[in-house]
Amino acid sequence: MTKRNTQQRRRTIVERLNHTGEVSVEQLAAEFSTSEVTIRKDLAALEKDGLLLRRYGGAIPLPQEIAVAPTSNPSANQLAIAQKAAELIRDHNRIIIDCGSTTLGLIPELNHKRGLVVMTNSLQLASAIHELEHEPTLLMTGGTWDPHSESFQGQMAEQVLRSYNFDQLFIGADGIDLDRGTTTFNELTGLSKVMAEVSQQVIVMLEADKIQRRIPNLELPWESIDILVTDSRLPATAAAAITAHGIQLLVVDTVGN
Repeated sequence: MTKRNTQQRRRTIVERLNHTGEVSVEQLAAEFSTSEVTIRKDLAALEKDGLLLRRYGGAIPLPQEIAVAPTSNPSANQLAIAQKAAELIRDHNRIIIDCGSTTLGLIPELNHKRGLVVMTNSLQLASAIHELEHEPTLLMTGGTWDPHSESFQGQMAEQVLRSYNFDQLFIGADGIDLDRGTTTFNELTGLSKVMAEVSQQVIVMLEADKIQRRIPNLELPWESIDILVTDSRLPATAAAAITAHGIQLLVVDTVGN
């Protein structure tokens, strides 16, 4: 079977799936006069491309809540923070980019880097990376889909991360507790901790107005963080408290509301 025929067969599988709502390995093998092993490889490839979800004996369409898209675009402040954070990335670095609107602002900056390896747990970030002219080597954690954070989480994702070593982690936060570290509304914090464990340098990207939000879930303690990139709305007292924990502060001028 030629590569062209493989591509045609896979396109037909997606069209059939979108029309019927479900396909089975047995039926597809009979229709295309090929082995069930070949069809399973097709479904695995299509799932990797975010076009379907495999289930026992076949596949179903990607659930609507998993579909890549509707998170908001980064604000002007978030883009400025992302541009400053991107200055820390060197050619050929191996980096993790966590899900989030601020970290999404990093992606256009990667076009200026060469030889990157990028791991993410976000379909939206993966899609944006795929559109780059100088596309890095892209890795995804896989795992269990969390609709709250619109990202993959869980033990499988953690196991994948522990198979690698990274130069840097770029991660956002819902808030900062000046005594404890970064905080989040999401109770699933295990993957963030593993991301930090497998990275030599941890960079938190956060708008200053999120500091001192009262959020119960601690995500990363200060001892796991190396650099905080934020904007000039950061109060002097907060800056002093953060640097007292040994954190390097990078502050950009405020450019938006």
